[in-house]
Amino acid sequence: MEMIHGLSIINSFPLAELEVGKHLYWHFGNFTVHGQVFLTSWFVIGLLLIASIAASRNPQRIPRGIQNFMEYALEFIRDLAKTQIGEKEYRPWVPFVGTLFLFIFVSNWSGALIPWRLIELPEGELAAPTGDINTTVAFALLTSLAYFYAGISKKGLGYFAGYAQPVPILLPFKILEDFTKPLSLSFRLFGNILADELVVAVLVLLVPLFVPIPVMALGLFTSAIQALIFATLAAAYIGEALEEHH
Repeated sequence: MEMIHGLSIINSFPLAELEVGKHLYWHFGNFTVHGQVFLTSWFVIGLLLIASIAASRNPQRIPRGIQNFMEYALEFIRDLAKTQIGEKEYRPWVPFVGTLFLFIFVSNWSGALIPWRLIELPEGELAAPTGDINTTVAFALLTSLAYFYAGISKKGLGYFAGYAQPVPILLPFKILEDFTKPLSLSFRLFGNILADELVVAVLVLLVPLFVPIPVMALGLFTSAIQALIFATLAAAYIGEALEEHH
């Protein structure tokens, strides 16, 4: 039976214990790097960098092609951040919300469109970065840090006074809620992407010609929705941290 062993920054300090099957690890002293996630994550980062450079290399007054697409994506992300965070304070958070959305979106679609498993590795197999709990929990931690930073930077230590409102007995529950909200997002994202990949893989084995195609199309749609949900709720949490309590 294959061992379950997961997210670990330092060998002696495991942060999570969830993994299906064998995986490729690189060891650098006391640090353990998840090789599969590292490779596919940098592939996604590379795609985003190439698209950004291509869109901004020779900007036109009337945008076309990749420039038009990237400007549309920027406008969409800006509107999302403005709606969730507020018109007065959304601008500094557009890069963070946009990075979350674009990385998750491209990662999800890479799992649906790219036959990662055809690439042979010494151990394990490649898959979408968001199909691994390491990636989604990292997004959850970043989201937590972001809205704590937002609240403290605006209100100072008075930000934590809101935890005791309307009655002090709610303090431990509100602290727990602040950490569980992004974690629940990460587990939902991981579960949906992993389930989609498994369904497509099983159908390809059973009925390899036609049945997987509509399932893959549905997977592309749900992958886009998952990216939108994660980015929207992350922006909403930041907006809540910046909101004035009366």
